[in-house]
Amino acid sequence: MPSTAVDVEGLLVRVKNGDDAELAGVAREVAALAEEGRLGEEDDDDGLLVPALLARLAAAGSAEARVSVMAALRRLAGCVGGESKERLASIEALSSIVRSLSRDVDERGEAIAVLLDLSDIPQVRQRIGRIKGCIVMLVTLRNAHESGTNDDAEKLLHILSSNPQNVLLMAEAGYFRPLIHYLKEGSDMNKVLMATAISKMFLSEHMKSSLGEDGVIEPLVQMFKYGNLEAKHSALGAIRNLSSSLQNAELLINSGITGPLLQLLFSVTSALMTLREPASAILAAIAQSERILLYKDVAPQMLSLLNLSSPVIQLHLLRALISISGHKNAKRTRSKIRQNGGVQLLLPFLTEKNVEIKIAALDLTFHLSKDSLQELAEQFRETHLDILVKIISSPTSRDEKAAAVGILSNLPVTDKKITEILTRANLLPILISLFEANITASVTPQRMRLLEGIAGVFIRFTVTWDKKLQSLAVGCGVVPCLIKLLTEGSVDAKSKAATSLAQLSQSTMALRKSKSPRWLCVPPSAESYCIVHSCQCTVKGTFCLVKAGAVKPLLRILEGEEREADVAVLEALATLMQDEIWENGSRVIEKASGIHALLRVAEAGDLSSQDKAIWMLERIFRLESHRERYGEIAQALLIDLAQKGDPSLKPMIGKILAHLELLQTQSSYF
Repeated sequence: MPSTAVDVEGLLVRVKNGDDAELAGVAREVAALAEEGRLGEEDDDDGLLVPALLARLAAAGSAEARVSVMAALRRLAGCVGGESKERLASIEALSSIVRSLSRDVDERGEAIAVLLDLSDIPQVRQRIGRIKGCIVMLVTLRNAHESGTNDDAEKLLHILSSNPQNVLLMAEAGYFRPLIHYLKEGSDMNKVLMATAISKMFLSEHMKSSLGEDGVIEPLVQMFKYGNLEAKHSALGAIRNLSSSLQNAELLINSGITGPLLQLLFSVTSALMTLREPASAILAAIAQSERILLYKDVAPQMLSLLNLSSPVIQLHLLRALISISGHKNAKRTRSKIRQNGGVQLLLPFLTEKNVEIKIAALDLTFHLSKDSLQELAEQFRETHLDILVKIISSPTSRDEKAAAVGILSNLPVTDKKITEILTRANLLPILISLFEANITASVTPQRMRLLEGIAGVFIRFTVTWDKKLQSLAVGCGVVPCLIKLLTEGSVDAKSKAATSLAQLSQSTMALRKSKSPRWLCVPPSAESYCIVHSCQCTVKGTFCLVKAGAVKPLLRILEGEEREADVAVLEALATLMQDEIWENGSRVIEKASGIHALLRVAEAGDLSSQDKAIWMLERIFRLESHRERYGEIAQALLIDLAQKGDPSLKPMIGKILAHLELLQTQSSYF
């Protein structure tokens, strides 16, 4: 039986004039008719149905109406042609559909389905990327966890990726797979286009890492190695933007890019000169990775380029060398740089007018001075030391001061000539003034580094073999600085401050005076009497650790979680436990709740700190009052240490257990 003719006129009237509910109903009818093949181009001679539906789609107020209209348009797309199909592919029509991508789940699902059905029209693929926000929305939906919607969004993005401009928009929205495909498989022109886009994009650290994981590094490195000048330039720009990610830095090193980058820097070909700056910047970035140390000749080669380069490239090379020489396992590399004349090459940079280069040169010199001892000292003449003191005393940046102080702190304290020069230059008062200006400043890496350097230089001025120098340091006010460092400094600064206090305290026994000198008419005050040293002690007169108020801050370090300063702290406290004064010293440490702290170190410290803590505990537990109060707490830990700890600790632990009457004095533990 032949089907009845479709009343297109009636449908048009209802589409144009019905409310949202009627519009939804008539749209469903249109969809059903189109599905049945009863509504095609010949039925709508004037081609008015599609534009009418599009007009209502733009104005419809309800989601139900919009979903029904889009479903109808989707069905019609397959059975209309010519002018109607052209209207469906218009910017206006596509814009109305795209607006639904940001609405509820049913509506955006239908909108994607319509766009997918229309995507076989070339104009759609060309125009959709020009609709504001469309590709961003599609990428968002692709990343969503909506069943069906994300798959359809990915299919549509794949279809749209045939247009390179759409691929760039996808990348800007954080979807990089099509871009990487173009880099691997595209034409030379498209590869350059994609690499250039990466070079100009703002990329978060996460985006950089994602690009690296998805395989962008290898094609870019291949472009740099084997492409023409334009390809090299765009590839280097992209690599530079990606290289600040540590993960990508490692991928780049693994790709073998280091050698070609250095080769480029040595090139004198005029056409390649513009590539030297990005190449040096990439080297500075990838040097963050410790894997760079696998290339043993990289640092000396960079060093040889320093004086042959422009200031911009010099700065990149210096920063690369700073990263390389600052790595944990870079001791051999630092030695190689020094052997290749690195320090001599850097010394002229100490007076460089370009502040960034000057700071970088100071930082590199600081790293090279870490383990050079006398070797470095021999290369520093008085003029160089004076330059460093001038940097510290001048209104320069904290970075400059920190690097200069750091270099001085690394010079060997046994070099008396250096000490004489620095004393003549009035360094100590300058450092104390600098310390006071920074100790209360907000905590930053630069401040912490500066305080660590100052603490390191204080060790030079408190050495045990020069009591005159110690008196000078104490007279200038070094002790209050050291006490503040015990609480305000980094663990490294605390360790250095404890070392200086230990050196000063070692001199106290030699400087102590009798309790009541006969020539005094007025007896000395009880406040100045020291219960440890049994004499009149003062900070300035005898460098007394107790009178300096150092005992409690030192013990607080042992109570903390950081263990790196333990040995230096214990060395300082052990000066109160010398043969002549150990009983009094034990009582002072006990009164400051120090026995618990010593037991903590004995349990959790490294072998050196365990050894020193157990030596002190043995003396402490000679006193009956301490055995009675702390013996029960200590015995379980000590027995466990005796059984499981280092064998070298056993003899001293055995002595303590004997004091606690848990072992005979003839025990094999001794």
